[in-house]
Formats: sequence, structure tokens, C-alpha cells
Amino acid sequence: MNTIIDFWPEAVVVDAGEFPSQETALEMLRRTDRIVCCDGAADRYLLSGRRPWRIVGDCDSISSENRRLHADILRKFPDQDTNDQTKSVRYLYSKGIRKIAILGATGKREDHTLGNISLLIEYLRRGIDARAYTDYGVFIAVNGDREFHCPPGTQISVFNFGASCMSSEGLRWPLRDFRNWWEGTLNETIADSFTIRADGDYLVFLNYSAEND
Repeated sequence: MNTIIDFWPEAVVVDAGEFPSQETALEMLRRTDRIVCCDGAADRYLLSGRRPWRIVGDCDSISSENRRLHADILRKFPDQDTNDQTKSVRYLYSKGIRKIAILGATGKREDHTLGNISLLIEYLRRGIDARAYTDYGVFIAVNGDREFHCPPGTQISVFNFGASCMSSEGLRWPLRDFRNWWEGTLNETIADSFTIRADGDYLVFLNYSAEND
């Protein structure tokens, strides 16, 4: 078992950030036919010769030509209170889809990166298992206790979103109830699995390999 790769999404959401080139992230595209492009990401995705299952967003970024050519798969949601990533996730949720991989959530604009990653916690609270895959690793939103499987020496970081009673087994540096995000970064596994115990929500970032650190 390996928590990083043992995830079979029912759908993949492609954001408009840096599109990954790392094989682990790209593998998610091959695990489902339901590829949803967030509005502005559609032009880039179509230019690669691929056609998504759906294009979702407020349609303010996609080209007028692609808006016309792919009107049959376009789903427009003009609501400005959410970003296109969340529109896509909510659209999938309405179709009964609960396991989602997100690509392109990071890069280009740091404010968008922070917003997109932090939204994983909101999706978790709605009962959605959404994970963001980058060129370096995967972000997983967690509530409560969880065991993870990955090789010894895997670099990890933990970001607290209000959880308490945090503790761990199998990590080089034990966890505690930290409040600042930086306090949970730059940890490392010392066994082929580790466990986090907590009351509440937190994000875990698992690096694909030590070479990426």
C-alpha cells in the first residue's frame, strides 16, 4: 500500500495553475474518463489535443471560439462567491461524485494557490475526498485519526485547521497542537507507515520522494 498512489478518483478537476508533468500526478488522468476543466484551463487542455468531459465555471476566461465549439460540454455557473475549482467540485458533487483528484491547483499566483489548497478542507466538511496533486506531492485533507502508508524517508508537512489533541507515531518529529502553519512543515517518516491522531481538521502534504525535497 502507498497512500500517495493508492487513490482512484471518480473524476479529475483541472485548474488553471501550473499543469503537472510528474508521472504520479498525470496518472490520475488515466484513472477516470470524467475530466472537468475549470473555465480558463479548458483552452490549454484543448490545445493539447484532449477534450474534457465537462468545462465548468463562469465562462469569463475560456475563448469565445472554444465556448462555441464545445457548448455541449460547457456548464456555466455565474456565481461570483466561489471560484471555478469549487464550482467544478460542487458540480461533481451534484452528480454523486465524492472522490476527486485536482491538478493545476498550484503555481502562477500564490494567492490562488493558497486559496485552492485551503478549499480542500471545505470539501472535506461536505463529505468529499478531494486531493490536490502537484509536481512534488499530494495534499490530503483529513479529519480525526488517519494512518498513512509511504516509504521511510518520505518528506511530509502537516497544516492545522483548528484540530486539537494532535499526536503522531512513525514521524521523526512528533506532532503537537501547533497553530502556525510553518510549525508542522519539514517532517519525515521513519517507518513504512505513520499515524496522526487529532480532534478536528488538518492538511497533510506527502512528498513523492526524497529527491523532490
